[in-house]
Amino acid sequence: MRIIYQKCCGVDVHKTFIVAVICDSSIINEKGESKYIKKRFSTFNNSLIEFRNWLIQNNCDNVCMESTGKYYVPVYNALEGFISNVVVANPKWVKAVKGEKDDDKDAKWISDLFKLGLVRPSFIPPKDFRILREMTRYHYKLVCNRTSEKNRFTNSLTVANCKLDMVFSDIFGVSSSKIIDIITNNDNYSDDDIISCVHGGCKSSKEDILNAVHGTTLTNEQKLRINLIQNHLDYINNTINKLDEIIDNLIEPYEDYVKLLCTIPGVDRNSAIVILSEIGTDMSQFSSHYHLTSWAGLCPGCNESAGKKKSVKISRAGVYLKPQLVECANAAVKDDNNSYYANKFNKIIKRRGKKRAIIAIARKLLVAIYHMLSTGEVWNPRDLTSVETPLPTRIKYTKNNLNQSVKQLFSFGLTSEELIDLINQNAKAIS
Repeated sequence: MRIIYQKCCGVDVHKTFIVAVICDSSIINEKGESKYIKKRFSTFNNSLIEFRNWLIQNNCDNVCMESTGKYYVPVYNALEGFISNVVVANPKWVKAVKGEKDDDKDAKWISDLFKLGLVRPSFIPPKDFRILREMTRYHYKLVCNRTSEKNRFTNSLTVANCKLDMVFSDIFGVSSSKIIDIITNNDNYSDDDIISCVHGGCKSSKEDILNAVHGTTLTNEQKLRINLIQNHLDYINNTINKLDEIIDNLIEPYEDYVKLLCTIPGVDRNSAIVILSEIGTDMSQFSSHYHLTSWAGLCPGCNESAGKKKSVKISRAGVYLKPQLVECANAAVKDDNNSYYANKFNKIIKRRGKKRAIIAIARKLLVAIYHMLSTGEVWNPRDLTSVETPLPTRIKYTKNNLNQSVKQLFSFGLTSEELIDLINQNAKAIS
């Protein structure tokens, strides 16, 4: 094999220490082996700076390390901006052979693989996007915690024979919240107290609301638990609001990219921020859109042996990106303003089923995002036809809404000749 890097360093990363081995292929001993320099460092910041200076003294600008949880991050931070080529590799690409495995041999094995170009680098976004990604992922976790607390709150009412969730679509609404406050904080309440809490626009009848409340038996301990859950919910909501402000400040320099992604059907501002935090704005990190969809876990697997295809299910990659794209895909196939993805979804669902069809639409969205960020163009697929958009002929022309209808027609990008033909076709309705 051809040697790609004449001098490189393999790093075996642990929580408290790292083992670094520099492989210098320009110096060959009598046995035909490269020269190896090994040294061990602590993971304290001063020691990592010493490790960086050691690499610079040995003129080593190529470093490869294994991505072991979050332990590699301090090492990467110490080398970023000082070492030109720092590669973080997935453990499956640098796994050592069984029986030949210890800390020193692991670092040496990583350097040997790296010098031959056999290590696939992992995508590491710039520091500002890494910080943004930490915030968006924390936001995702807080939303999940809030949902868990809401379910816990609902269950606390259910076990106490309170059936407000049957008469209110949202028990955290204005009317329901007021009723729950009366039930939990007042032992002696009347039907008039309950009815006074109901908002005028509530669709449920007063009789159903009273039936849902009657028979509620809450002990003091259950009331305390409900209050604790409510306080925790309020705390989570306040934290999410503060986090939203931080995210808005971080995304402000990239507001143009957010607006660009929002032109895609099914993608809103929050979804665009999450997508940018995961993949960044520089698509040169990925060789093609095939590489990006594979990295996100949205393409079929390749597992074939002896001419037989085995499981081709998608990988578990894209833990945060993939769910967001699937959410956007579900919104895109239900978009009334543009039926482009809905038509493709309906074609795939007949032969592949709903779940695979949604994954296929999510992949199409990511491919569109790749090309949009690469070229800076707004969403405009080449195979987009007038059949896949709301048809102008569906607009009913009357004297009252003629001006509004003409404005809607212009929004479809029709030429003046096509506009005149449509108006002539509907001349009877106008007159």
